[in-house]
This record gives sequence, structure tokens and C-alpha cells, in this order.
Amino acid sequence: MLYLGVDVGSVSTDLVLLDHGLQVVEKLYLRTRGNPIRAVQEGLRLLADRYGDQEIAACGTTGSGRQVASVLVGADAVKNEITAHATAALEMDRDVKTIIEIGGQDSKIILLRNGVVSDFAMNTVCAAGTGSFLDRQAERLGIPIEEFGDYALRAEAPVRIAGRCAVFAESDMIHKQQMGYNQSDIIMGLCEALVRNYLNNVGKGKDIRPKVFFQGGVAANRSMKIAFEKALGFEVTVPEHHKMMGAIGAAILARDAVGKSGSTRFRGFSIAEKHYESRGFECEGCANRCEVARICENGIEIGCFGDRCGRWSGRIQVRQPMAGSL
Repeated sequence: MLYLGVDVGSVSTDLVLLDHGLQVVEKLYLRTRGNPIRAVQEGLRLLADRYGDQEIAACGTTGSGRQVASVLVGADAVKNEITAHATAALEMDRDVKTIIEIGGQDSKIILLRNGVVSDFAMNTVCAAGTGSFLDRQAERLGIPIEEFGDYALRAEAPVRIAGRCAVFAESDMIHKQQMGYNQSDIIMGLCEALVRNYLNNVGKGKDIRPKVFFQGGVAANRSMKIAFEKALGFEVTVPEHHKMMGAIGAAILARDAVGKSGSTRFRGFSIAEKHYESRGFECEGCANRCEVARICENGIEIGCFGDRCGRWSGRIQVRQPMAGSL
């Protein structure tokens, strides 16, 4: 029996399979490229070569595209990123008290007390420090993003970079380059600036306590980990599957949901070969005028989401027979 977790974000779509002991047996990192439906289908197509429908005991979705993914795959659990990341971290270590999560387009902080989420915050208007910003800086400097952190670790005297926002950080980097500063010192200075930005915005007023988990794609940058440890004054832990923590949490939550319901709603790997369309419309049923998305499979409506009252999302959905059960 395997548990499938799908995390659909703005930059990447992550899929994991967990075994009965909640160990990762398969993981896929795919670029969303503005088309979450296609990304989910691509991931399922890759998994279908090695696994059968009956092996999937539960399926969960999370991320900004969790609703559309849930309609496609037939999710047993649909949870936000805060819940998913916290669930995965606590499964790995019950002593975790703070989660720093930085992804492709957003960043968040999650505080855990006594094994539950006590507080959280997300970035609002500033993208400084996110994966897409670091990708841009690495490209501008002509450095592979995989080596960005290694360059920073060679720094001897990091320069101070203005990190109030992405625009200021980039312009200040260019200014320091024009002044002739060493590239490694500039990159490490940028990492330290991004950490200050995170702590002064996302982490402002938060009681950050160890043990700290650093999750998300940016956690692969070792210089960011070092910069956080320097600013906080204590160790920061990067989990083995830091990129996949959202998907892992979704899979665990799906397992728990199926444990209560007794069977999974997973629709099978065959959905990778079907044709889907997403169409939006504005509901005129009340003053809210919700923007509703309708998902159609081969021309047949299989689900809606986006409404506040449940008028559309609560409609009976056309679904295939369940692929497996416990």
C-alpha cells in the first residue's frame, strides 16, 4: 500500500509516494510552467510506468493548485500548505518548534507548540529571498543555481546588501559589482540580506525557537542555511526531503483520512491520458459574485471550486469507480 502526495505550486509540482512506514519510495519534482493540470498529468504518467492503481491506498493534495489537483486525482485530503508542512515536519521530529519554508514564489513561517500549529505568517508583497528571485540573480551572474550557495561559502568578507525588497537588493548588488567587490562576498552578502528581509517581514514579532526546520527549495542553498544560523544564533536543520515536505504532509493527511473513511477516492493513473479543460465564470447567485472554476474531463464536468457558499463545489461530481481501498 502506497500513499500519494501532490503539492502543486506556482513554480514546481511535487509528487511523492510513501510506503506503509511513511518512508519516501518515490519523488518527482516537475516545473508547473503555468499549467498545473498538465504538470499533474505528467507526474502521474511517470508513476504509471512503475505502479498500478490498486497500490495507491490514499491520495492528498496541497499547494496553491491543490483544488484543481484534487478534482483531477480524486483526493482524499485537500489541505493548505501550512497544515501539510507542519504534518510532515512533526512526523519526522516531534521536537520541531519552528518551520522556515521558502519556495519558488512565497515564504512562510510556522510556529509549533506541543505538536500543533500555534501561529504562522506568509510573505505578502515582497519576493526577495524566494526561489525565483535567487534563480534570476544566479542567471544574471552567469552561475548555475545549483552552485550559487557554494560560491557564497567562499566569501571572506561579505558585503552588506540592501535587502528591503527584491528591487533594492538587485540594484545594490549591481552597484557593489561596479565597485569591484569580490563575487563570492556579494553573493554571501545577498544571502544575509535575504535572511534579514525574511526575519523582519515574515518572522516579525514571532517567537522563533529551536528546533528549527528549514524547508522548501531554497533550503538546498547551504549559504542561506548558514546565514539563518548566524542571524538566529542556533542550529537550523534541513530535512533530507526538504523540497518535498508539502507533498509528504499531503500524503500523510490522506492516509489519516482514508483510515476514517475506509476507502480511497483516487481515480487512477489513467487520468494522465485524458483531456481536461478549466473554465471560469462569475457566479451571480449573491453579492459575493465568486469567481468559480469548472473542470471538465473529455467535455464532462467533474468538479468546481472557488465559491464561498458551496453552491457549485458541493454539486455531485462525476467520478470513476474507486481505484483501491484499505
